[in-house]
Amino acid sequence: MRNGMDRESGVVDAAVIGGSFAGVSAALQLARGRRQVVVIDEGQPRNRLASAGHGFLGMDGRPPAEMRAAGLRDLLAYPEARLIEARVTDVVAEGPGFALTLATGAALRARRLVLAYGMRDLLPDLPGLADIWGETAFSCPYCHGYELAGRPTGLLAGPGIAEFAVFLREWTDDLTLFPMAPVPEAEQVQLRAAGVRLADGLPLRLSHEGRRVTGAVMPGGQVVPLAALYVKAGAEPACDLAQRLGCAMEAGMQGPIIATSMMKATTVPGVFAAGDVARPVPSAVMAAADGAMAGAACHRDLAQAFPRAG
Repeated sequence: MRNGMDRESGVVDAAVIGGSFAGVSAALQLARGRRQVVVIDEGQPRNRLASAGHGFLGMDGRPPAEMRAAGLRDLLAYPEARLIEARVTDVVAEGPGFALTLATGAALRARRLVLAYGMRDLLPDLPGLADIWGETAFSCPYCHGYELAGRPTGLLAGPGIAEFAVFLREWTDDLTLFPMAPVPEAEQVQLRAAGVRLADGLPLRLSHEGRRVTGAVMPGGQVVPLAALYVKAGAEPACDLAQRLGCAMEAGMQGPIIATSMMKATTVPGVFAAGDVARPVPSAVMAAADGAMAGAACHRDLAQAFPRAG
């Protein structure tokens, strides 16, 4: 049915919370499994500030919003799927399924859940950083490093970062590390050997033209020229719905993520998770693959618990 609802029971087969790469991919598998699926999304994807995405087969260089829109068009061509543009404020286990409450006041019941609401970046309090984030400041060299390769580059990071700093030399031979904590002597030796400069402290602010960084203004007034800045900071789940449901969490590379099995099942029966919120390494293409796995696993679970009649 085009409205994605079982008219007799008033329950959808699956609700996918989050409508970016992971969520849409999960919903697509469920729709192709002939199951009624609703994607609920508030329109705040993690990559919304990036002007282009890279490394995604067939979509390299396209804006993430355009990539997402293309995925939604594919999904919503299936009568089993629909999109609700809203925020989920609460979800609880109810009988053999789950009850969801939306910020609009609407309620929804679903037999199964896929959590794909992503992560929220926790940026250092550095003036100018928010203005360039997603354009010339980022965390992933595979996503954006090629376009700014060979140019003056900075790395803002905490301890234990020497290996990553040396790795960034794959993209530039002009790299300055701005340490957010004291760098052990052994790491300093490793950095010097690789030709990585170690700045004497943190910048006071970042200078920029529009969304393009031009330099790091140091406490003594010196300006370190920059064309790109990598930031290794923390992140947190975009909301606490997994914790409310009782899903186990584990440590990711940037912050806590939802613990899942290889088939993307959480520790709560009937709940699956995919994308950045359920994998240690953030990546659009990996999130899409995660979502496809979660959607297929969710469908198999539905087929066993709620087999189709005829």
